[in-house]
Amino acid sequence: METTHPVVTNWLTDNSDLLIQYSVNIISAILILFVGSFIVKLVSKGVVNLLESKRVDASMVQFIGSLVRYALLVMVVIAALGSLGVEMASMIAVLASASLAIGLALKGSLSNFASGVLIVIFRPFKTKDHIEVSGVAGSVQAIDIFHTILTTGDNKMVAVPNSKIMSGPIVNFSRHEARRINFEIGVSYQSDLKKTKEVIARVLKSEERILALPAPTIGVLALADSSVNIAVRPWVKTADYWKVYYDTLQAIKEELDREGIQIPYPQMSVHLNRKEI
Repeated sequence: METTHPVVTNWLTDNSDLLIQYSVNIISAILILFVGSFIVKLVSKGVVNLLESKRVDASMVQFIGSLVRYALLVMVVIAALGSLGVEMASMIAVLASASLAIGLALKGSLSNFASGVLIVIFRPFKTKDHIEVSGVAGSVQAIDIFHTILTTGDNKMVAVPNSKIMSGPIVNFSRHEARRINFEIGVSYQSDLKKTKEVIARVLKSEERILALPAPTIGVLALADSSVNIAVRPWVKTADYWKVYYDTLQAIKEELDREGIQIPYPQMSVHLNRKEI
């Protein structure tokens, strides 16, 4: 049978206390990471539940919950390193000396974090709002510390960096209770404009979801190349916007057809000249 080399045996004997200490430190670090992660999950969940019970806005709850979770995880990692015998003073000194390099490397992430804080403070939008930012339109699902999560109309998830949001225009379609629908209806030049406006007004009045105040606006918008364009501007509740848009546009078309009012379409006249040889 093979036996352990005498040198190895002597080394193990001489350093048994050191090996035991290292083993204890490693096991302690693993336990700290395991138990600490469990505690972090409980604490962050408790913070979220507390904020929700206080009816804090969901966007702020999400952001604060993420912030608490990551901050506690950093503390757990530092505690685990401390149990391994790593000198905290030395580590802090190294991190301080490398702070410039770290800051440059994480410039984008720090910018996103700072922008996330500004979004939570100034609240240009909240969860479930329908917004358009950085060329993307969708409903806000969550405001994280680095990204804002949107769900588009065709059910795609888009994570928009917070810095991109704060550096450009923010269009919030859900902020106000009422929105105006903008129709542009073109009728032929032979149409009776007075009758046309009366027909459109009748359609708007029959639609119960259109608000009486502010009153709808109907007027001649432009004398175009092949049509007289009528501007139709009814107001609706924000939640009813698209349903009323589709139903009203169809109703206007059908009512104009019943009244014999023509909606022109582009036409081209071609004249051929035949030359006899």
